[in-house]
Amino acid sequence: MTSVMEGVRVLEVAEHTFVPAASALLSDLGADVIKIEHVERGDAMRGLASTGTAFVPSDVHVLLEHSNRGKRSLALDIATPEGAEILYQLAATSDVFLTNKLPHVRAKLHIEVDDIRAHNPDIIYVRGTGQGERGPDADKGSYDGLAFWARAGVAMGIMQPEHGQVPYPPGPGFGDSIGAMAIAGGIAMALYHRERTSEATVVDVSLLSSAMWAMAQAIGLSVNLGRGWAPPPIDAPRGNPLVGTYRTKDGRWLSFSCLQAARYWPPFCESVGRGDLATDPRFADHSSLMAHSDEAARAVGEVIAQRTVDEWRDALKDFIGQWTVVQDTLEAARDPQSIANGYLQPCETAAGVPFEMVAAPVQFDEKPAAAGRAPEFNEHGDAILTDLGLDWEKILDLKVRGIIA
Repeated sequence: MTSVMEGVRVLEVAEHTFVPAASALLSDLGADVIKIEHVERGDAMRGLASTGTAFVPSDVHVLLEHSNRGKRSLALDIATPEGAEILYQLAATSDVFLTNKLPHVRAKLHIEVDDIRAHNPDIIYVRGTGQGERGPDADKGSYDGLAFWARAGVAMGIMQPEHGQVPYPPGPGFGDSIGAMAIAGGIAMALYHRERTSEATVVDVSLLSSAMWAMAQAIGLSVNLGRGWAPPPIDAPRGNPLVGTYRTKDGRWLSFSCLQAARYWPPFCESVGRGDLATDPRFADHSSLMAHSDEAARAVGEVIAQRTVDEWRDALKDFIGQWTVVQDTLEAARDPQSIANGYLQPCETAAGVPFEMVAAPVQFDEKPAAAGRAPEFNEHGDAILTDLGLDWEKILDLKVRGIIA
């Protein structure tokens, strides 16, 4: 794959997933990412032992790997004058400064835009926040389960009232990883703009803005119609019998999205061995099919319930309409399409333990980006400092005084 970000250096002062996952994407695509970690504990993600619903294996910290692949780690106390000076020296050699620190923390640490640009006027300054850089909650922390999932209408957009509870996000870092793509894209745009105009910009992306973009069509309808978006009731009429999900004989589900119902109805009926449904006067053309959509949906449900999911994979493989099996995450990983396109990439931890990670979602020249591994805590500290011109005596002195690990 073409390393489209080769030659770009990113200096990261961030932790958890939302912002670090953005530079992880850039690293996969060739960027040199220097990760500044807390001098004692490192990125807080290193200590995460459970997602709340699943334990993180001790031999492969996949969550940490996902958002820190390919980076170089330096454990540095940037709250000290000596640590701040090293940070500024690194900023002078970087194209991008990336942080998720809150405004009051950035001010306390002297890593605001003006602080960093005093040492590199051409650096692109990037902030990832929970709710945005302005407004009453600008200085409040958040997580994707809050700003992305709960606040932006995503959870309400799928919540069925009859379930009696707000659904959990579908996986750890769900909103974080989506928002990270927006940050990575914003950085690429800012680099392109600087290349054309020599102007360095400030880039802002929040979990709230990312989620609102993901929900943009629903939000647009909501403000136009004056009511919040919600899914249809479970017992709502289908309208189109070839849009929605149907349960198979073995308790699995098929999902259909054939928006042109009349076009796909005859070939569907032929594929499932029910040609009689195509000639049934109730379903013979678009108007009659729509007029009797509930009856058609019941007929489809009865048909789908007669075979297992594997039987339907075979029976519907040549059906020209749009459908899929509803899969879990392990099935998605082993999906022939995922394998053929390299959507998972092999990797090894620093200790040599093999595992797989989802690849960067963008491919160049028809090849997936190889996934690097996350660094060990302060793995590259000495090399980074040596590259800055610090001699070994100075490095030892900084270690003794706790300014570097």
